Amino acid sequence: MGENASFWESLIYAHPTCTTWKQEAEGSIYHLASIFFVVGFMGGSGFFGLLYVFSLLGLGFLCSSVWAWLDVCAADIFSWNFVLFAICFVQFVYVTYQVRSVAFDKEFQELYSALFQPLGISLTVYRKIVLCCDAEVITLEKEHCYAMQGKTPIDKLSLLVSGRIRVTVDGEFLHYIFPLQFLDSPEWDSLRPTEEGIFQVTLTAETDCRYVAWRRKKLYLLFAKHRFISRLFSILIGSDIAEKLYALNDRVHVGQGFRYDIRLPNFYHVALPETPPVQPSLHAHHLQRGSPRHKPAGVTNCGS
Repeated sequence: MGENASFWESLIYAHPTCTTWKQEAEGSIYHLASIFFVVGFMGGSGFFGLLYVFSLLGLGFLCSSVWAWLDVCAADIFSWNFVLFAICFVQFVYVTYQVRSVAFDKEFQELYSALFQPLGISLTVYRKIVLCCDAEVITLEKEHCYAMQGKTPIDKLSLLVSGRIRVTVDGEFLHYIFPLQFLDSPEWDSLRPTEEGIFQVTLTAETDCRYVAWRRKKLYLLFAKHRFISRLFSILIGSDIAEKLYALNDRVHVGQGFRYDIRLPNFYHVALPETPPVQPSLHAHHLQRGSPRHKPAGVTNCGS
């Protein structure tokens, strides 16, 4: 303990204390460097936050180097500040390169702003998602089919960017798919990674549509490498299926003017008086692991 105490005492008291202070202030370059440091440390996070921080800190270290070279004439102070300036400059160039490498086309940029950015997804993670679909937006012309009932295999997951898709089963309308909704989320959720299946509904473009498509195998490989992306898609797909279930729920009616509610299987909501009565049917089919878009047998489609 005595040796440790002597070490700290020598470290603290080895240098003489300041008895007199300089009357004149340092030059303007020193104060400019201090201003850069103060403003630079107020930067935020993300790519642009890093650019902000490294640019201002770099300018601050550069001003300190000039101050040490011209006013203080101290080689060690100049060397340290110049090295720190060089590090900030290299970091600024590296972050700038990353920002340029994650630039997207207009549609992918709008998709990021509307869907992924509000969830706090970084541009680097979003870039992996975009590369998985080959950064391609596919066009589907009006009245062309995306999938045909009983024929089209379930081999991809697609997200509608623009337009409107009509979903039918046996020629009868079920619901619409709007932008920022998945085209085949129920089919995707109904299959395990090793299983194969075909669509039980028909998806037809009611307007000219644009969508992004991820191939199943390629997307599962991405999920295996990045568990965060897997959880992200699980949340998005689950929310999308819930929206489709509620869209179907608004159209399903049972006998004697009552409307079925999938949230409360033992209760019914009173429908409008003009609703034509039909025989009750087993609606649990909507909640099976298969596609929740399937229309239960004997259920009347209102408004179709």
